[in-house]
Amino acid sequence: MYKILKTKNHLTTCSANYSRLRKILCSFKHDVYVFEILNHAKKKSTAEFIVISRTKHTLSIEAKFKNNDLTLVNFLLRINIYIDAKLAEVISYQQEKPVPFFSPPQFSHSQDEKYQQNRILTEWLENIFTNGAVEFKKINFLNG
Repeated sequence: MYKILKTKNHLTTCSANYSRLRKILCSFKHDVYVFEILNHAKKKSTAEFIVISRTKHTLSIEAKFKNNDLTLVNFLLRINIYIDAKLAEVISYQQEKPVPFFSPPQFSHSQDEKYQQNRILTEWLENIFTNGAVEFKKINFLNG
């Protein structure tokens, strides 16, 4: 029973991440997306989404958060997007692969590491929706 609930929760998170990414990345039409994340502080942060590989039913995306504020950590996520299943799953955080939810935990990994990495993506995408983001090209166009 515990594994079923764990799997259901994981799939729900991945499904929600897919919906958020599809909205932010305009249904995945382009290969590179760069946004400046708006916030009340004067320090700039950017979100980059780069399509690494594209097939008919899947995308692999590298997502980067770059920040000039020392209180926030820069991070790098690799995300697989399954278009038919409408799921987006983090496959790597900071270039480390998560432990699959069905395998027994190792000494150095948390039991719910895979879920935690997908929650990081969820919270980051929610932050982008909450604070707003502007395409980097538009900002440069207005300034230059």
